Amino acid sequence: MTKLYLGPVLSFRGGAEQGQWKVSAMIGVSDTELFPVVRVDGVATDAPKILLRHGGKAYLRYDLSCKQRAQERRVEYRIDGVDEVWHFTVPAKGQAPRMVYVSCNGFSDANGIRKLIKGENAVWEDLLCNHDKTVRPPRYQLDKEQLWHEARTHDKGLQRFHLMVMGGDQIYFDPIWEDIKLLKKWIGLPRKEQLKYKVNAQLEKVIGDYYINFYLSRWLPSNHAPWGSSNKTLDSAHGMARIPTVMMWDDHDIFDGWGSHSPEMQRCPLFQRMFYHARRAFWVFQMQQAEEQLPELKLRTDINMRIDDPIFEPIEWSKVLKSDKLALPLFDNQPGFSFAHAIGPVSLLVADLRTERSHEQIMGPTTWHSMQKWLASGIPEAGGSRHLLFVSSVPVMHPKLSLAELLMDNLGYDHVLDSSADDLKDHWTNDDHEGERKRLIETLFRTAQEKQMRVTVLSGDVHVAAWGVVSRTDTDCCDGSTQIQQLTSSAVVHPSLVSVMERLFCQMLNSLAKKKQKLDGCTEAEMMLFPASNRYVVAARNWLALELDEDMKGGKLWASWRCETKDAFTNHLLAIEPVKNS
Repeated sequence: MTKLYLGPVLSFRGGAEQGQWKVSAMIGVSDTELFPVVRVDGVATDAPKILLRHGGKAYLRYDLSCKQRAQERRVEYRIDGVDEVWHFTVPAKGQAPRMVYVSCNGFSDANGIRKLIKGENAVWEDLLCNHDKTVRPPRYQLDKEQLWHEARTHDKGLQRFHLMVMGGDQIYFDPIWEDIKLLKKWIGLPRKEQLKYKVNAQLEKVIGDYYINFYLSRWLPSNHAPWGSSNKTLDSAHGMARIPTVMMWDDHDIFDGWGSHSPEMQRCPLFQRMFYHARRAFWVFQMQQAEEQLPELKLRTDINMRIDDPIFEPIEWSKVLKSDKLALPLFDNQPGFSFAHAIGPVSLLVADLRTERSHEQIMGPTTWHSMQKWLASGIPEAGGSRHLLFVSSVPVMHPKLSLAELLMDNLGYDHVLDSSADDLKDHWTNDDHEGERKRLIETLFRTAQEKQMRVTVLSGDVHVAAWGVVSRTDTDCCDGSTQIQQLTSSAVVHPSLVSVMERLFCQMLNSLAKKKQKLDGCTEAEMMLFPASNRYVVAARNWLALELDEDMKGGKLWASWRCETKDAFTNHLLAIEPVKNS
């Protein structure tokens, strides 16, 4: 028998422009035994690519890619020596993919599980029962919204979703400050000593090992029922094994608040070494790229500017990854990991908001240029209505907490275990990021106008479900290119706002949400009443389905939140009209 220490984790690699559905599967196995054979519809794949060898284990990437056909189909894959059969569903050529969006797959506080109204994996269980009919427990009951999808997918032997977008915090590294004794000791040091603390070889190894091994303990935990068991543990491991993922990191994938601490703290040796190891682990486990392919980040020395904002040398990713046929389509001339996919009438732009983040910067200038270049020339021309989905780990539209920002700025508090200040600094709505937020919104509006496509922002992070809109006020035209919708879905595991103080905070958010935000003379943002609700932000764990009308050329984008309640899950449906081409 083959023992899996991790996975399988499916990753979508692109290729839909050429009628290919490129999918990889990552697994962790013993490095002292023969690597297992993986079979797709009974045919053995090529030998795997070794992503990393560490601690007696090998992390392998297999190529599960398929051709897209005239009709969508369900694909089977197996791992020799593992008593389980998995499937994923490949869309038809040119078909809009059915997608699910999730974020915040973990806990920032070990005591968080006590705040849950149901079990830790209750939202994953609901998502998977909606996705794959074969995993439903006996006597599973459907609600009316679920029944709608039975004839469209499940009765045809298909699964509901082709892709799963994971928008940040796929793993929570916050326990590192307690689990590593030397870091716990560091927290108690005076600030001056913290800033100059040197990381010796012993601590370096402990930190590096922690960032790698933590993925094993969280993505295939010890309480996960063995693969092949009839008593399935429906959790994130099952989700990532059945739906090809598109992942981007946020702060907890590094540690809470990364990029939003003071410039001095961000530059200190300890923070820099922790970021180095978090970046390497993210590259291997979430982006499924080989460790040796990852270039080091280098600060630019050809410009004279303040050191507060990290301006790194851009990376020619196409050259770095040119020999890798399953490489992610990372934008060239950026130091971070932003990338994009074009899939039928849907374009998916996934932005890296962490590599270059500081108090006053979210993305650096070369990243902005690369992203704008792709928006201008990378979106394929196609007939029919198109949608651009911009994945922003942190909401672009959210109630603005001006008073709280003022208090935090005046207090000047900066502590790694207090997330209040950095959570405020994280927001696009923070005063220090307002200029960059306006640049983003203007860029998206220009794309919508020039490409005649509807733009929608997908975000998570804030542990609520919400709907926001940014509108142009300088035109009477209402063709879809003058509004940007934002759909916020968070969290799939992390508790929502449930304590007394959190509920009071939620009440304040709902009160602040009633006020429109005037961004400039011709643009304003507002939070909308959440569908089928009398509130603007809904404090409930949730996931979000994104499905276009069945017309393969595109149409309305149907966004459907499933929100956890004490007794069941509620459905909240929103239809986003496409831009009508003239």
